[in-house]
Amino acid sequence: MPRGYEQLKTASLDEPKHESTRAPNRITSLRLGLSFILILVLASLTVIQIRSSTSGSKIVFGGSETLADYDEDIKICASNIPPPARPPAPINPWASLTIDEMVEIQNWLLSTQMNLNLTRGDTARPSDNSIYMIQTYYPPKTDVLEYFSSLDPRDAPARFARVTIHHGGAVEPVIRDYLVGPLPVTPATEMTHLANIYHTETLPYNARGYDALDWNLPEIHTKIAAPLMDAYKELLGGLPNGTIVAGGAGPFGFDGSFRRFWLNWQRDTPGFWLHPLNLWQYVDVSGTDTSKWDQLKIVYNHQVFDTAESFMDAFHNGTLKRVPPVTKKEEDLSWSTRERIGALRDLDNLPGPRSVSFAGLRFRVDYDLQYVSWMGWGLYLGFDRDMGLNLWDIRFRGERIIYEVIAHRLLHYFNSGNDPYKSSTALLDSYFGMGQSVRDLLPGYDCPDEAIYLPATTFSATGMMSRKRAICIFEQDSGRPISRHLGFERSEFGAVKGYQLVIRSVATVGKPSPKFEYIFHVDGTIEVRVSASGYLLSGFWDDEQGAYGSKIWNTTLGSLHDHVINFKVDLDVGGTQNSLLKTSLSQEVTTQPWFDDDWGEEVIQQKITREYIDNEDEALLRFPANFQGGYTIVNTDETNKWGIPRGYAIHPGYSPVYNTVVGSKRLLKNANWARYNLAVSRRKDTEPSSSSMWNFNLPGAPPVDFHNFFDGENITQQDLVTWINVGMHHLVSLPSSISRIFFLTPFNYFDYDVSIESANAILLQPPKKPGDPFSYDDYNVRPAHCVPQPPAAFEYYPEQVYDLDGKPAPPSTVEEMRKASELYLRIKFEL
Repeated sequence: MPRGYEQLKTASLDEPKHESTRAPNRITSLRLGLSFILILVLASLTVIQIRSSTSGSKIVFGGSETLADYDEDIKICASNIPPPARPPAPINPWASLTIDEMVEIQNWLLSTQMNLNLTRGDTARPSDNSIYMIQTYYPPKTDVLEYFSSLDPRDAPARFARVTIHHGGAVEPVIRDYLVGPLPVTPATEMTHLANIYHTETLPYNARGYDALDWNLPEIHTKIAAPLMDAYKELLGGLPNGTIVAGGAGPFGFDGSFRRFWLNWQRDTPGFWLHPLNLWQYVDVSGTDTSKWDQLKIVYNHQVFDTAESFMDAFHNGTLKRVPPVTKKEEDLSWSTRERIGALRDLDNLPGPRSVSFAGLRFRVDYDLQYVSWMGWGLYLGFDRDMGLNLWDIRFRGERIIYEVIAHRLLHYFNSGNDPYKSSTALLDSYFGMGQSVRDLLPGYDCPDEAIYLPATTFSATGMMSRKRAICIFEQDSGRPISRHLGFERSEFGAVKGYQLVIRSVATVGKPSPKFEYIFHVDGTIEVRVSASGYLLSGFWDDEQGAYGSKIWNTTLGSLHDHVINFKVDLDVGGTQNSLLKTSLSQEVTTQPWFDDDWGEEVIQQKITREYIDNEDEALLRFPANFQGGYTIVNTDETNKWGIPRGYAIHPGYSPVYNTVVGSKRLLKNANWARYNLAVSRRKDTEPSSSSMWNFNLPGAPPVDFHNFFDGENITQQDLVTWINVGMHHLVSLPSSISRIFFLTPFNYFDYDVSIESANAILLQPPKKPGDPFSYDDYNVRPAHCVPQPPAAFEYYPEQVYDLDGKPAPPSTVEEMRKASELYLRIKFEL
């Protein structure tokens, strides 16, 4: 028991019961009342606050004593509210459209004056004209820089929207993108074809965007599921909930001439991606006439059937080679849930450490403009349907370092399984929408308790979605100094704390949840990190699958696949005129006259070779073997104090890989960016990204072919863009989590190590007298001490969905939320 307390005594069952115990007199009642009041007072003193004296006090927690000296009472820490930021401009040119703006644009397009014959997306069929997407169109860079230079409201870039319309009702159905603006809608607002970023005015209708309504059409059931229902029940039956689910492989087409994909059947259970059932159907959903949709092939247990009739004949006449029935061991599917299992680890019943900013948050936020600043860094945030979080106008110590950072993701499964699904899947996640797939972050898990959250809103064909916690921002202690040295001369011994600012967003595109985070360091370094965990898109395991992955359950294959993520980084080093410097390390053998015979006259050493790459065609790059060299964006017209061109180097981190499969028709031209570690090209507003959402279904005729960016132009002192890849060759094992990183680091950019500017540092001086302690200077930045605010109780709500009129929709059912999240990877059928 803690000191100063005694255990309360209770009457023994063996003690005689006196009359007073049954009917206490007034004196006994008074004693009990005083005792109760005393207990309340003691409890209040221990719970409400802890007071200290100037001479020292004993604070008792759970029986242990700590002696602490305090000059004043310990106070409750201030609420973690970031101070307001001071953006360099009073607008965010890259801000997402609001719900009101989306509704206004949609209503204008639906109006009779536009005469577009549009059907609202929430009721449209493939044969209708309907709006598929509305989002911000980013203004030209030159317009933005002109405005940022003058800050004259008359120079502010006009606001435009990119609108995608599925013209399914046309004689020749097509997809078109349009530019709508200026906004807000006025008589001056116009709608024009947006062809310059795709270099074509129309796109094939068979490459159209994903639409959940397609899977609710009766033809999907009558043409695909109904003919096989008896076989489903017997071959795939005995399953949870009496249902099965199918996921579709992509791409759906090669050049727009067809729209077909393989359906992969799975158990309808938590983690259904890990429970394939060894049955696949190849279906054709080309064109707008759904009565012509049909299945073309069926594969079951390595047997191929051209029609449903031939498959059912084999099923009934006994010639079908059946998969062994589900065993008792296989009936337990709980292994694919996320419920805690196993013995409790030592001390794991206690909450782990958490970060607390005792002196208040040290970064600033402008919520309206989505602008963030910290320790000399400042940047605007953007968010769109295709790629999600993106960063703009990144400045450090008042100078723009980067104009734009935006990511593309390729998830590639091709040639990684001996079945129709795995051997034909090559996913480009921008098609499904990295931003569209973002959901609210989990406070305390996705981000620390004191993180600040920013919202994001996106448009879909059936409504709009707003997430309150789409992006989180927080400062963290890296747990290691960013700079440290032990020395004994004056002012050479010290350390600088390695604090970092983190901006993070998490998307769940069907299966794994990629976490994108941008980490800013006090020395001018930017770290870009992508990590993912969650569920795999698995295959059915049998003895013929060993060359394509690992067995992770009785009938589950963890398929070999590649992840490649492409980042567009528009570096502006000392201005927009930059060059590409290649640095190579090589070995040389040289002789020196000062060596004696004991070592010989020859020495082997490293040598640096520097050269500038001046042509785009030579800037499709891979890192040298053993990383003996690298690449830097420099400004040869801007030098540091020592006359060296200022630059930012591109450093690979974990897994600087490129795609391994080249020549496959499913990735023929639509992901050419994935063939390299990095590439550098002239910046053009007509080349806003390395790919597009339409590339996914058009590998043979992509609207954006990355190789077309490289047409022999000079890249010496030009406005350049670097295209940086990270990823991994995913040899699946359990657990399955992956992380990829690259760094952008100052390369002679400053005249000195700017981390020394930080006051969160210590400088030690050696003692003048032997045996005395070292003296030190902490720049009067000492640890603050207060009682932290209690973390908020955990709560999680689904995203807020709005209908096409901009009104809050009724709360979604779990099934509706699954459809919106898992897309075409989960098409549910009842047996």
